Amino acid sequence: MAMNVGSAADDDEPISTINTTPLVDVMLVLLIIFMVTAPLIQSGVKVDLPRAQTQQMEHAEEKLVLKITRERKIYLGDAQIPPDQLEAKLATNSRVQKDKEVYLQADRSLPYGLVVQIMAAARRAGVESLGMITEEEKELPKR
Repeated sequence: MAMNVGSAADDDEPISTINTTPLVDVMLVLLIIFMVTAPLIQSGVKVDLPRAQTQQMEHAEEKLVLKITRERKIYLGDAQIPPDQLEAKLATNSRVQKDKEVYLQADRSLPYGLVVQIMAAARRAGVESLGMITEEEKELPKR
């Protein structure tokens, strides 16, 4: 309860000031939360997604394809690459450095984390545009 120090005539009037301390406390907590989470949001792997649902890839120019098989073998084009050398091979590949573009074709049974690691390695190697190759989805069975 606030005390009003003043004349006796002011004792009958209510105090009309707002206590802003709780407001400032809440705002500081929110500021700290946003400052901590903002760098975490930007550390993800950026992928350029197509705007159309289905669109055939043009075959006029052969694109560089990075394939990951069910056995977790990695191929750049037709050459097999050990996983620990993937980033170095992509960084020294002339087509990757010129086009800054790679298409990723990964087996459906692979864990999501492995595919994200491969995408992050490609991004660190200088790939700016990463396309995803999928098969045309067949009609799902009715339940």
